[in-house]
Amino acid sequence: MNDIWGGLTQAVWLVVTLDAELLEISLRSLQVSVSALIVASLIAMPLAAFLSVKRFRMRRAVIAVLNALMGLPPVVVGLVVYVLLSRSGPLGVLGLLFSPTAMIIAQVIIIVPLIASIAHQSLRDLWQEYHDLLISMNVTQRQKMATLLWDARRALLTAALAGFGRAIGEVGAIMVVGGNIDHATRVLTTAIALETGKGEFALALALGFVLIALAIAINLAIHWLGRTEREGAW
Repeated sequence: MNDIWGGLTQAVWLVVTLDAELLEISLRSLQVSVSALIVASLIAMPLAAFLSVKRFRMRRAVIAVLNALMGLPPVVVGLVVYVLLSRSGPLGVLGLLFSPTAMIIAQVIIIVPLIASIAHQSLRDLWQEYHDLLISMNVTQRQKMATLLWDARRALLTAALAGFGRAIGEVGAIMVVGGNIDHATRVLTTAIALETGKGEFALALALGFVLIALAIAINLAIHWLGRTEREGAW
């Protein structure tokens, strides 16, 4: 019991004093996840808008695949990215394995289906409202997509926050492609796993506090945005 309380006390002290190692790991985790979120959003949101306004033969199949990929095991994504970026893989010449870039690639693959699926649900409902108006105005497909993306920006921000929440808490894929290298690819989740295995509960708890704080902040932001959107609709 004394060890537990001692670890908690040290963890709180590390957070309060902004311990250098804690700060480094937290900032790297944010850098990787925010970078992945930006890239994933640039892919997922236009894709969601395209699926909302464009009708083609395989559209339902594409939407079904996107929804199915939301449950894609992250460790499998990590394995695929590892094979692609390894020395014997097709992209091995780039030398990206065990780097933050490899971790960003893995996170992008993981969160694109999530962001696209959530965004598509919102854009699909909005398209039903705007369909007749935009058709009568004889605008291009690109203009239709741009209109939907702009008017649904709050809902899209909610989708982005959901993607960020999954990215920041990811451990399996980035452990495989990042290697959890100190001062290079160690992030919050991988550091927690490592420090717990070493029995260093103080740093592990401090990192856990930071991760929990980020998760709570993300969920509060999603809740606030959702409530704001409903109030705006009234």
